[in-house]
Amino acid sequence: MKRYLAAFAVMGALATPARAADSYTTDPDFTAPTFEVTHLGFTTQHGRFNKSSGKAMIDFAARKGSVDFTVYTESLDMGSGAWTKHLFDEGLFNVRKYPTMTFKSDKLIFDGNKVVAAEGQFTMIGVTRPLKVSVNGFQCGSHPANKKAMCAGDVTATIRRSDFGLTKYIPAVSDEVQISVPVEAYKN
Repeated sequence: MKRYLAAFAVMGALATPARAADSYTTDPDFTAPTFEVTHLGFTTQHGRFNKSSGKAMIDFAARKGSVDFTVYTESLDMGSGAWTKHLFDEGLFNVRKYPTMTFKSDKLIFDGNKVVAAEGQFTMIGVTRPLKVSVNGFQCGSHPANKKAMCAGDVTATIRRSDFGLTKYIPAVSDEVQISVPVEAYKN
């Protein structure tokens, strides 16, 4: 019996930090992943994904947390139906085979009580690589209209698409891709 009590005590102690963390869910109407690439060396082209979902756990006291963010590739929008459809093809995003891209992090980096970065794993077209993202303008508070508790910030990163096997049209379309995700998330 003492062994069971000791086991429950250990489990309770391990669970305590998790209870201190706050849980957040992204607002799909105000979390819109975008990216930019250079095209033929002349222009910067912008694309966006219209559907994403995410959860975060943030323990402000312990200055740690986690992020699990998913982008649905079929929601890709280049502003042109033909160009968007072309990017769905096998040699590019291959949407049928890879319907999602994900970023998963168990390491949030804080400056005081603000999240300024996250280190994790980014998966695109079946390839997973480490990725550090920057978080700019992070703040938490009460939403001015609906009064719900929320946190928000602008997440940015740069990747090389060739690192994920997406090499088609390099160098006509840049290898380097700038990613930007304005994130608004409500406390659960």
